Amino acid sequence: MKPTVLGDIPLSTFLADYWQKKPLLIRNALPTDISPISADELAGLACEEHVESRLIIQNGEQWNLQIGPFDEKTFAQLPPSHCTLLVQALDHHIPAAAELLEKFNFIPRWRIDDLMMSYANDGGGVGPHYDNYDVFLIQVSGKRQWEVGGDYLDLANQPAAHNKFVANLPVKILSEFTPENTWTLNPGDILYVPPGVGHNGVAQGDDCMTCSVGFRAPSHSEILREYTDYMGEQLTESLRYTDPNLQAQSNTGEISSQALKSIQQILSHYANDETMIGNWFGKHVTTPKYQIADDLELNIEDTEHEDYSLDELEHHLMNGGIIQKNESSRFAYIAGENNDVILSGNDAKPSGTANHILFVDGNQIPTHANNNALVELLGQALMLDKNHVEVTASNMGLLLSLLNHGALYLAEQ
Repeated sequence: MKPTVLGDIPLSTFLADYWQKKPLLIRNALPTDISPISADELAGLACEEHVESRLIIQNGEQWNLQIGPFDEKTFAQLPPSHCTLLVQALDHHIPAAAELLEKFNFIPRWRIDDLMMSYANDGGGVGPHYDNYDVFLIQVSGKRQWEVGGDYLDLANQPAAHNKFVANLPVKILSEFTPENTWTLNPGDILYVPPGVGHNGVAQGDDCMTCSVGFRAPSHSEILREYTDYMGEQLTESLRYTDPNLQAQSNTGEISSQALKSIQQILSHYANDETMIGNWFGKHVTTPKYQIADDLELNIEDTEHEDYSLDELEHHLMNGGIIQKNESSRFAYIAGENNDVILSGNDAKPSGTANHILFVDGNQIPTHANNNALVELLGQALMLDKNHVEVTASNMGLLLSLLNHGALYLAEQ
């Protein structure tokens, strides 16, 4: 497998030699006309209430950060240089942006966060910084010079880490930055930057537009916090600390090693519960980036939500229509080899065949074993058509539930 965005580099080489190890410049990785939207359209999105956007303006050593939504007056009064507009999660709003993000599906989907897009006039940028996650920087219009170098991840764990950033600024800018490489990217070029590697991009001329593919890298504190919160919600108050073998102590003020071992055993029990971890993690990593109106409480036998009917769905597919994922929805699944205990609901499965477990928008979706092929497609494909979907009652029921709850929608080729 050799993803087109990696040029001539095989995926195995990229993962072994570059992923989370060192930067990589890929010339002519994509067509020069790859931009999903124009600069004016990007500015229009930044005026919308539901779109996350920022505006960064540099004036010498001073930096100004403004949070959207903006209005036309804001853009009309911008200085002629050193301005950058950033719009987050463009793939949630623009299908062409979702298609561009699709080109990076060689990394597990649960790791992909979103596609951010920036527009900068001459000299615009966000200053030298580093990210805690991997990023692919795609030049889609104009030119941007990138300075790259230095490993700053260890700084975050040092007591004086805050001293490494310029004080009293609304954006985090490294106070000391010595680049090791300088590259100018043209439309179609891609720069991969691993976590912790310093980088500084500066627009060369106007009409500089860059797309940024960001990845999710949950912190250890987030993982522990979220898992223990979830775990606590699953347990009853009747499960308590017990000490039937309590021994007499010479000093009752002491917390004994026996008590500490008992606490450790309780924690270890839940930390080693693969079923609970899998169930939590599937829900956690598919939770939408932004809150959606309706919680997906899906059941493939559910007939309460009937915006679409089975006849309409089958007719749409048979007449060349496609089923598209909602751009803001997240899908993932756990393969069925070891998930007998994870299964929920009253689904029966054929003997010897385990269900894949489907997670959509923070919810576990009951499925049948004969949905496994469809579940795999839903986990990876951006859209489905009649060539992908086996038309069975079970598959159509699953698709209809997801469709009527907004995780999918009908579209034309």
